[in-house]
Amino acid sequence: MTEAELMQLLAAITPPDETARAAAHTHWASLAKPLGGLGALETLLEDAAALTGTAQFDFSRRAVAVLCADNGVVAQGISQTDQSVTRAVAENLAARRTSVCRMAQAAHCDVLPVDLGIAGAPVPGVRDCRIAAGTADFTKGPAMTHAEAVEAIGRGIALTRQLAAEGYGLVATGEMGNTTTSSAVAAVLLAQPVQTMTGRGAGLSDAGLARKVDTIRRGIACNVPNPDDVLDVLSKLGGFDIAGLCGMFLGGALAGVPVLMDGFISGVAALCAVRLCPAASKAVFASHCSTEPAARLVLDALGKTPLLTAGLHLGEGTGAVASIPLWDMALAVYDGCYSFAEGGIAPYTPQC
Repeated sequence: MTEAELMQLLAAITPPDETARAAAHTHWASLAKPLGGLGALETLLEDAAALTGTAQFDFSRRAVAVLCADNGVVAQGISQTDQSVTRAVAENLAARRTSVCRMAQAAHCDVLPVDLGIAGAPVPGVRDCRIAAGTADFTKGPAMTHAEAVEAIGRGIALTRQLAAEGYGLVATGEMGNTTTSSAVAAVLLAQPVQTMTGRGAGLSDAGLARKVDTIRRGIACNVPNPDDVLDVLSKLGGFDIAGLCGMFLGGALAGVPVLMDGFISGVAALCAVRLCPAASKAVFASHCSTEPAARLVLDALGKTPLLTAGLHLGEGTGAVASIPLWDMALAVYDGCYSFAEGGIAPYTPQC
């Protein structure tokens, strides 16, 4: 995909359908329960109506796409593990043995592991959407080329649109990436100090955290990304996982499919998508608030409220999948609860 083709797609993303949102709101108000009694579960479906253009829903088919990619900056010792772990987790995703696979089975959700840029040969059983065998070390220059960033976004867009064409009504996002790149991107886009946006990831020591903060500072100083140019920031500091996830949110906006944001990395990708096209916000649905220190800042910047606050920070899309049963419960009431008229009860009216 070229940048011109990407911009053409972004121009096709329409604002939310407020008529459909109002129809869903009216339906909720007709049900025999206190007005707004299910809180965020009600606005969840109203937002989904605004995205899909209809107040009738089918979320029976759902999938979590786990985007796997290696990041060259791990050479700076900013992680407890080396790149071999990405491959090992991808192999276990393909074998359906990881945490998100077990949770997805409980949530009746398909798992789709995707290779956006794992170092080494392709992993059997993992969808091959790779851009390159990992990004470069951003302390020595850009993580990827501008064209590679655009292509990764394009592949994310194509992935969500393909899932929509296959009948999936709900798409969750996951990743096997690195929080160093997401902290770097978020620090620039939100104009925040690096230390504010950087956490311990998979459990760094104090010394490891200090090394991670220093690495990000050096990467920003080396590349001097333009905070007003998302593609510039992504290409210089990001990862193929972030760029691909960014595309998935944009693809959801184009296809009219809710895309469930997972934790911090997924949230930074959503922020990139909304900075590229504000109307794409309609496809972004926050699942939970990660314990990464900057996660709440990213949610606030997106104007999104998470369904869960459970101290999750595992990755793989586990938080997004954990929220899916709440969608099922919301829809169970929306579709099956009796109305005031059916129950012979005078409807509630707003008192304020």
